[in-house]
Amino acid sequence: MNKLIELENVTKRFSVYDEMIHNDEQVRDGFFYALDDISLSITGGECVIIAGANGSGKSVLMSVIAGLENQTSGVVRTCGKIGLVFQEPDSQILGETPREDIAFGPRNMKLSKSKVKLRVEKALNEIDLEKKADFPARSLSGGEKRRLAAAGVLAMDAEIIIFDEPYANMDYPGIIQINGLLKKLKKDGKTLIILTHELEKCLALADRFIVLFKGKKVFDGSAADGLSLDLKSWCIHNPLENGKQTLEELLW
Repeated sequence: MNKLIELENVTKRFSVYDEMIHNDEQVRDGFFYALDDISLSITGGECVIIAGANGSGKSVLMSVIAGLENQTSGVVRTCGKIGLVFQEPDSQILGETPREDIAFGPRNMKLSKSKVKLRVEKALNEIDLEKKADFPARSLSGGEKRRLAAAGVLAMDAEIIIFDEPYANMDYPGIIQINGLLKKLKKDGKTLIILTHELEKCLALADRFIVLFKGKKVFDGSAADGLSLDLKSWCIHNPLENGKQTLEELLW
């Protein structure tokens, strides 16, 4: 299988200036280790769910993979365009309408008007927003805004799409919309990385399940194997404790 992402012994640390956190176990020699010796690889077409409590290192890992931040040490290799769908989709809306917003990226890529139009129409179709293509973008629902953000990265021909907490501040209809999009992207062969602590909503989609705890990778395997472990020891709620009986039920 084609490896699109490879991390070898990746560490990301920050200088500590607050004396109150010097006793934290992630602090050594005056540095806070947000990522501590992380190694992993992701192959094309995989859907990988990365879970962890707040402060576990999920967002820092996303930033390093996407090239928004440089690692302190270790090696990061990526192959293919990476698109990000942030936790707050409003921060990604740059156009007055979905049509204008989706066109922003392809235009910056200096594509011809005809190619921009084709990419916009294709993306609108893929995320099922054709009927609202010319609505005010900021009037869309939360789920529609996240789908719009995904359309923007699809229009830029991203092979790898990272979703950061896709269910944050989302109502039930929005969650259903997001999961419909994730299932479609997975079926289309996109490589998906989903950073979330809400496993009950999507774990059934995972080809791989990775857990971060205090900057370290503590589990990397199948979702079924992960559910058999004591997730509470890593400050993660086991979704099967909500009355669900099987992995297949963990998809809203």
